[in-house]
Order: sequence, then C-alpha cells, then structure tokens
Amino acid sequence: MKKVGIIMGSDSDLPVIRKATDQLKALDIPFEVHVYSAHRTPAEARDFALNARTRGFGVIIAAAGMAAHLAGAIAAGTTLPVIGIPCTGPCLEGLDALLSTVQMPTGIPVATVAVNGGANAALLAAQILAVEDAALAAKLDGKRAADAAAVLEKDAGIAERL
Repeated sequence: MKKVGIIMGSDSDLPVIRKATDQLKALDIPFEVHVYSAHRTPAEARDFALNARTRGFGVIIAAAGMAAHLAGAIAAGTTLPVIGIPCTGPCLEGLDALLSTVQMPTGIPVATVAVNGGANAALLAAQILAVEDAALAAKLDGKRAADAAAVLEKDAGIAERL
C-alpha cells in the first residue's frame, strides 16, 4: 500500500494533524509526518515533494495556517494528489489560510478540506488510495456504515427522550 505523507508548517499544527493520523491508523494506512515550512525550510519541503513518489507515497496532506503556502509549494513539486488543511491562525480564525489554500493557479491543484479538517483530509487521502485498493475501499465502506448506524442510534435515542 502507498504511504500518506503529512507535512505541517509548524508543530503548532499538531492537534489538527493528530485528527488525520488517528484516522489513518484506524484504517491501517502507513504514513510519515514531517515539519517543513514553505518559507523557513523551502529546500526541504521541495525535496520532499520532488522525491515523494519514489519514496512510496501515494498522496500528501499539507497543513498550514496564516499565509498557508505549504500545500501549494508541495503541489508545485509533485504530480501526486495534495490535500491542503487550512489551520486556524491568530488573526482571522483560519479564513486567511482557507483562502490561501483554495486559490491555487491553474495547473497546480490542491484539494482543500475545512479549516482544521484533519480527519476529512485523512479520509480523502484514503479514498484516493482506495481507487486501486479493494481492501481499503471495503474498510471505508464499513466506516461509512458504522457512522450511519451511530447517527440512527442517536436519532432513536432522541425520539425516546422526547
């Protein structure tokens, strides 16, 4: 199975990244996590992107706040799918990061999840990998069914309480 590369611009993004790693662990998807900054360590970030495919990665998740150039910088160096997680920053509650992540130029796509959407980034990465992995697709189908059952159980509980 291909690995998921997870890059965060700062270790302050770790709470968001934990949501992603928890999902990947639950699905038995291998991953690596690194801290590379688009601005402070551009050579390392670019090297990771340029060599990701040969290192066995199938998709990359990039999380950053504020200017949030990391996902775009990674996408510029690879043709692997890149998923951006805009993270909440100190000024605009993540809106700045969201806009930076979704406004990529033609030819350098970045799929973008919600602000602080680590869990959905991991699930999207899993869905991308599952295109060629029937066992992983079955795990995702099982997760969806379990999630639906949990909602229906809560629905029944509300009906009983009212």
